[in-house]
Amino acid sequence: MAADANNRGSTAAATALIAEDEPLLAQALQAALRREWPELQVLANVGDGVQALSKTLALRPALCFLDIRMPGLTGLEVAQALAEDWPAQEAPFPLLVFITAHDHYALQAFEHAAVDYLLKPVEPARLARCVQRLRQTLAARQAAPAAQAPALDDTLAQLRGLLAQSGGPAASAPPPPRLQVIQAGAGSAVHFVPVEDVLYFEAADKYVRVITAEAEHLIRMPLKELLPQLDPDRFWQIHRGTIVQARCIRTAVRDESGKVHLTLRGRPEKLTASRLYAHLFRAF
Repeated sequence: MAADANNRGSTAAATALIAEDEPLLAQALQAALRREWPELQVLANVGDGVQALSKTLALRPALCFLDIRMPGLTGLEVAQALAEDWPAQEAPFPLLVFITAHDHYALQAFEHAAVDYLLKPVEPARLARCVQRLRQTLAARQAAPAAQAPALDDTLAQLRGLLAQSGGPAASAPPPPRLQVIQAGAGSAVHFVPVEDVLYFEAADKYVRVITAEAEHLIRMPLKELLPQLDPDRFWQIHRGTIVQARCIRTAVRDESGKVHLTLRGRPEKLTASRLYAHLFRAF
């Protein structure tokens, strides 16, 4: 186990995690990888997105095979969380391979080496091409560690594209009406909060915190349902759990890990924008 721990995140180790909620498909993929890439060490084989996230952060594999649709968290949500929580200064960000039964995910966002995909059922020829790409990318990382930062930038850009089109066919439907007023219940009262007054929204378990300069409210709505109802030019998602009104941002300071820390007008606390959304602050 000590040797395995020392190899975590090393490109030479060729380590992987498989996250697939259908046990037979997971076993078949692991067996196919064993035939195609005998030296690849599969550190974990998990069946839901929550385990995929925790195990990947703990084991730091060089590769992650993520099922697009899993219970708990989807493969895209796992990738988003990894992009936000990955200790980039300690280990290279893992190469991502998404597993999907839906062709609409297999679009141009997958055409670069930073992110790849496999369609179910996985065909041997397609897996062989994927393995070849992964081998080449790992070898390039090992030969030129300084190139890892641009590679991570490429991965983040592709993840943003995938997240933007993750609704699939529904993405072409007319957007819902823009919210003008938030109705937040508090006991027997209902507070009507103009959206214009909201500084930021923050996910809190099954609720969303609605923060203004003067008060805080709770609404029972997932953040991912709220986001399409907000004007994207005014409200920026800066983290998987945070949406901020852009005009309320006072300062933005980037740290060494690539995260951006924000101060807001009218609030004492600071917000953190993850690496995935740092591109919004173009001065950086």
